[in-house]
Amino acid sequence: MEINRKQFDVLVALATEKGPFTQRKIEELTGHSLGTVNRVVKELGSLGYMANGEITDAGRAALEPFRAKRAVFIAAGFGSRMVPITFNTPKPLVRVHGVRIIDRLIDACLEAGIDEIIIVRGYLGELFDQLLYKYPMLKFLENPVYNEANNISSALVARYLLSNAYVFEADLLLSNPKIIKKYHYRSDFLGIRKTRSDDWCFRVKDGLIMEEKVGGEGEDIWQMVGISYWDAADGHKLSQDIQAVYQSPGGKERYWEQVPLVYCKEHYEVEVRPCEDSDIVEIDTFNELKAIDKTYDV
Repeated sequence: MEINRKQFDVLVALATEKGPFTQRKIEELTGHSLGTVNRVVKELGSLGYMANGEITDAGRAALEPFRAKRAVFIAAGFGSRMVPITFNTPKPLVRVHGVRIIDRLIDACLEAGIDEIIIVRGYLGELFDQLLYKYPMLKFLENPVYNEANNISSALVARYLLSNAYVFEADLLLSNPKIIKKYHYRSDFLGIRKTRSDDWCFRVKDGLIMEEKVGGEGEDIWQMVGISYWDAADGHKLSQDIQAVYQSPGGKERYWEQVPLVYCKEHYEVEVRPCEDSDIVEIDTFNELKAIDKTYDV
């Protein structure tokens, strides 16, 4: 039996936060009204998913279809705007304040219980082997055409691994690991609410992404963050749609996320999942790196 959204929210709170769980505490954690919490708690109790203010084994089993099971990192590109630092180092392996950019992302995945981690590599791919000393569970996929196609070529290599999976741009500097969640009710893309953006952004209606575009303004604009989650059904569709778009005229020039958000968007309903500017930042250029980490400003 599939649980509804409010039941999901309460079960996730019980499964991932520290108790004791009074209804006031659940109201605080979920953002639902006390009346709603009271009703949902009764429903979960009758289903056997909750007892004595705690989640049961049956409740954890009910959450299992919503659990993030793996993470795929798109890490094959050259990072041309980060020259000269990327002449000898792939951008995800660049250190910021002494820590490799990708380490913070991997650590957040492990903290969320996601230990099946796949890195799609290309440029200076052998240098990613250094990660194995700290993260022996990592698996690598090779993108042999990273230098002649856009990042859709990396998604193509990993297309059968996208169900119940995070997909990360591997060069994002994470400062709040809690934005990487163990459970997701449906497919979602991280976004930062803006009144105006010159960057890649989403137009959102009722929490769903309606359009991806460069630049926009208004109450419905969210700046795109390159971290997304794909549920089992959408991951299966992506395995087919990515290949179809890649093989279409001009397909090699596409960004992978344009498959579900632009070229095959009728196949998907993707939520925007809010985060803040302070949670994560994309370092696009060497000057931005120097501004964040003064050791490069020499």
